[in-house]
Amino acid sequence: MALFKDTEKTCAEALVALGYCNPFLPERIAFERVVLGNAFVGTDGPWHKHVEVDEVRPNIELLTQRAKVLADTARERLLSGQTPGEAERGLYEDTALYYLFNAYVQPFHDYVVDAEQGKASDSALARVYDRFQEDVAHYLGVPGVPFALGETGHIFACFFQLRRAWHNIYDNIIGGSMASAQLRAAVWQSIFTCDMRRYRRALYRRMGDITTLITGPSGTGKELVARAIGLSRYIPFDSKSRRFATDFARCFYPINLSALSPTLIESELFGHRKGAFTGAVADRTGFFELCPSDGAVFLDELGDLDPAIQVKLLRVLQTRGFQRIGDPADRRFEGKVVAATNRNLAKAMEERRFRQDLYYRLCSDIIVTPPLKDQIADSPEQLRNLLLFITRRVAGPEEAESLADEVAGWIGKHLGREYPWPGNVRELEQCVRNILIRKDYQPFKTAVAQPQEAFLEDVRTHRLTMEELMRQYCTFVYAETGSYQETARRLELDRRTVKDRIDPDLLECLGH
Repeated sequence: MALFKDTEKTCAEALVALGYCNPFLPERIAFERVVLGNAFVGTDGPWHKHVEVDEVRPNIELLTQRAKVLADTARERLLSGQTPGEAERGLYEDTALYYLFNAYVQPFHDYVVDAEQGKASDSALARVYDRFQEDVAHYLGVPGVPFALGETGHIFACFFQLRRAWHNIYDNIIGGSMASAQLRAAVWQSIFTCDMRRYRRALYRRMGDITTLITGPSGTGKELVARAIGLSRYIPFDSKSRRFATDFARCFYPINLSALSPTLIESELFGHRKGAFTGAVADRTGFFELCPSDGAVFLDELGDLDPAIQVKLLRVLQTRGFQRIGDPADRRFEGKVVAATNRNLAKAMEERRFRQDLYYRLCSDIIVTPPLKDQIADSPEQLRNLLLFITRRVAGPEEAESLADEVAGWIGKHLGREYPWPGNVRELEQCVRNILIRKDYQPFKTAVAQPQEAFLEDVRTHRLTMEELMRQYCTFVYAETGSYQETARRLELDRRTVKDRIDPDLLECLGH
């Protein structure tokens, strides 16, 4: 007698496929339909956060129940002495694991939220693990199942990672468009790869070796993507102490490379020894040293990185070795590097402002964040969802809906559906704030097709102050070079002076 009858086998195979698929892609829906049949409750496409309503997903509860029935039935047959083949044993194991994951979603979710708020309880986690260990033994510690109970801690860690990744992606990368769904799916793959079985077997140990490069226009959520990846890494669980090796909430180390001088960037990343340079009054531990093996360092605005530091970063990626400034001792970085830029790195490499060998160390995993216009092009109604997400942060939950309605009405009347949102979500946030304060928003506009022509006309007619002249001219040169250092060299100015003179609105208008 087979461990699964034909109809049970079809259902179990679909359940297992569902458990190993990317949950943010439409394929999930097809597997759910196979499992649930007529009981399937229709959905509106790929999973995304609906800000306006409390979300109830009846299919999840039905799928969990179906998995439990299948696992319980197959377990009884195993206990009765049935000896299935290798394929059926694997199918039973995966079905039981699917049920166990769903059965423990809520405890994992509660622990994630508590950890983010600094309220996580080790004793509560230990109690959850004790129950989990009993359930694993109940389902997988039966004759004929090859599962090694010594792997229970690893499965617990994998399930915890899955729940963290879901939380970090689903709750923070919102939008119901296909562009947004593809972005969430890309982030999930960046964490787990496209083969969850291989990840569970071996790759969970090696993902820190793969650097993720996030590209896309300014204001499209590159840091949200980086944070989701950095906070969703695999963290080992010690079954004896019943604790995770690292606090995931303290595993993300971001640095904005465009906001600091080369010396400060080098100090932040590599650390320094007391007296290594003027102002180094004490030893400092850098991010590469602070970051644990299951953490991540996020290099934002990578395109602005000084060439000398590019060489040092290349060494870190190639050898994992580095030294503090002023200290010859070799140290090792064991974590993951996530980098982001809105610069055209191909152009920067052609102009020798960005090292080609560094790029080829960074491009093993590339994620492109879509502009806002693409997110709402195929789903105009998603603008309302984004507005509500923003207004809850800006005005609080009590005023969020009324303010979202007000902003949506203003946009429809004054900007229209075709407005391109050149500043992306960041511009939408400022639009909300402007309307909140003044009931009006004035997008940045260029009076002339070419801003350079307007600049020359203003110079010819003597309409610019010296400060305005410097700001605009520095911005034009920077837009061409893409480098503070190169701009400073051409204009024979200090690099900090150039940075202080860059006009962000004009830079956005120039397509940067």
